[in-house]
Amino acid sequence: MLDLLIHNATLPDGATDMSVAVRDGRIVEVSRGLQAPAREVLDAGGLLVSPPFVDPHFHMDATLSYGLPRINQSGTLLEGIALWGELKPLLKAEALIERALAYCDWAVAKGLLAIRSHVDTSDASLLAVDALLEVKRLVAPYLDLQLVAFPQDGVLRSPGGVDNLKRALDKGVDVVGGIPHFERTMADGAASVKLLCEIAAERGKLVDMHCDESDDPLSRHIETLAFEAQRLGLQGRVTGSHCTSMHSMDNYYVSKLLPLIAESGVAVVSNPLINITLQGRHDSYPKRRGMTRVPELMATGVNVAFGHDCVMDPWYGMGSGDMLEVAHMGLHVAQMTSQAGIRQCFDAVTVNAARVMHLEGYGLAAGCDASFVLLQARDPVEAIRLRATRLKVYRKGRLMAETPAATAALHLAGRASATSWMNPRA
Repeated sequence: MLDLLIHNATLPDGATDMSVAVRDGRIVEVSRGLQAPAREVLDAGGLLVSPPFVDPHFHMDATLSYGLPRINQSGTLLEGIALWGELKPLLKAEALIERALAYCDWAVAKGLLAIRSHVDTSDASLLAVDALLEVKRLVAPYLDLQLVAFPQDGVLRSPGGVDNLKRALDKGVDVVGGIPHFERTMADGAASVKLLCEIAAERGKLVDMHCDESDDPLSRHIETLAFEAQRLGLQGRVTGSHCTSMHSMDNYYVSKLLPLIAESGVAVVSNPLINITLQGRHDSYPKRRGMTRVPELMATGVNVAFGHDCVMDPWYGMGSGDMLEVAHMGLHVAQMTSQAGIRQCFDAVTVNAARVMHLEGYGLAAGCDASFVLLQARDPVEAIRLRATRLKVYRKGRLMAETPAATAALHLAGRASATSWMNPRA
């Protein structure tokens, strides 16, 4: 007997009237109109069943710290970095853990079941590292949390930066991070990329670097990252996050850069909410958008995903853990409003992001984990347009969260008694 059988589901690829059969935490069959005995039967009513949302770029050590010890008055990246420097000496492990757990509650309610979080290793105490390793242990039954050793102040620029990062990896942090554009010189930035990739290769770790989070078209550390990925045989194991300088580069250079990134197997994570907010701050008009060249990278064959980056922290006072909000901003900033482009933005917060994190058992196919979300939408386009309500969230066959359908009661003569904002002609 099945544990769960979902009927009448629409899948992200457009397949309709689909059934999803679950036993022992795994999907055992996906087919049209399946009939079989099950302990629980759910009629999806033609709505969209999606694999869970995935955030491949976040900062959980800072999340929900908005207003501590003060608010970022300018809203700029540099004031945010300075503010984080003021906050770090005041951090307490217990408070950090509690904020992170509260955010994970938000995430699960939004169908976000896998997060890659950078954790600052610049502080020799590694307080944030220890705290997030404890959070990772606590949330493991309901959320995949992958940690990146992130030398926020620069691995070469800060005293003990290399040693701190290595100690974080020794403690169990999963991924090697970096921030080459924040080193003191371009040469130091390139040297940090080489050093960090060599550490990852020696230890068999993945790599995810904050790369060229700048409006400077000459910030080109993504080129070095792609080269090192090839030199060290790290193809498919390396991610460049942000890459916003690419928005300001000249087209001739980019025409050489895109194939290099594709050949190296380096993935790119853009962070639409934060990139559109923090970049272009030195411009008057016209103002640059600042987000990397998402459709061009995708067209070259690069795996591109979207991350949330920040929620209510020194850099960004907004956010709720909603990856559909991230996709919504991404399609607007990148002007990906074609039907194919909108679906690519949905992929950027689901399947593409899962590939970045190397998640095992992810997807809607027999043999995959029975982790999925029932959305109050009929397809990915409508899901992004509405930032659709997550009606039910399952992880490995267990119901983790549910939310009532979003409806508004109407008191209009001659009209319907309620609306849900869904397309009435669909």
